[in-house]
Amino acid sequence: MAADGGTTGPTPGRRPLVASTTHATVQASVGRLDDQVPFLARLEHQQRVALLELGRPMTYGPRSTLVHQEEPSTHVVIILSGWTKVTRSAANGYEALLALRGPGDIVGEASAVSGQPRSATVTALGEVAAVTIERDGFLTHLSAFPATALQLLGLTADRTRASDRQRVEQGALGVRERLAILLLDLARTHGEQDPEGVRLTTGLSQHELAGSVGASREAVARLLKDLRERGIVRTSRRGLVIVRPDQLRRIGHGT
Repeated sequence: MAADGGTTGPTPGRRPLVASTTHATVQASVGRLDDQVPFLARLEHQQRVALLELGRPMTYGPRSTLVHQEEPSTHVVIILSGWTKVTRSAANGYEALLALRGPGDIVGEASAVSGQPRSATVTALGEVAAVTIERDGFLTHLSAFPATALQLLGLTADRTRASDRQRVEQGALGVRERLAILLLDLARTHGEQDPEGVRLTTGLSQHELAGSVGASREAVARLLKDLRERGIVRTSRRGLVIVRPDQLRRIGHGT
């Protein structure tokens, strides 16, 4: 799904904290990077300045919403600091976590360009500083700066490819393998060193983890319990710590 904001995955430029030990895993990780290059990082300095000058600085508090699913597009948001989650809700209430977007990323761009209602909701995980640009001004800017428009097209293509890959993984891998891969991805993008291992800093709930791997919260809770009992992860009020990333990699490879 090419939703506003894209799909989850590792982000270059944000130092990986869990290193791969096999060539296959390294290759798989490299293949996941293109869609995660932040939009601003794709632009030349003059392009970035011209774009940001169109916007209005905004600050969003934790759990506040930047854009709402199904609403008409009125603006795009460029994140300067902080992190957001991109989710899509089904009619039965099921919510899927599609992506985590942070500094340099753009959200709301798909509906701004297409003129269709927003395909996802974007919510701040913590305090977020951003620049909002009105849709008409954004589209006019893309017409005046074709190099920026080309970079946006490249970003859209990368996110679509990542979404296709995610759908293949959903069909080819079991929930256990998908959860292991997700935890490793989060460790690379949202992990910090901890005396016990790598602590995830996203603050995602079991419900949100379940939405990312296409499973029920109960199934994810059972899998996390198994990982805890095996000493692979530890959980507490401070969050989840990956203690044995090597074991998660083995699970992700189906071994």
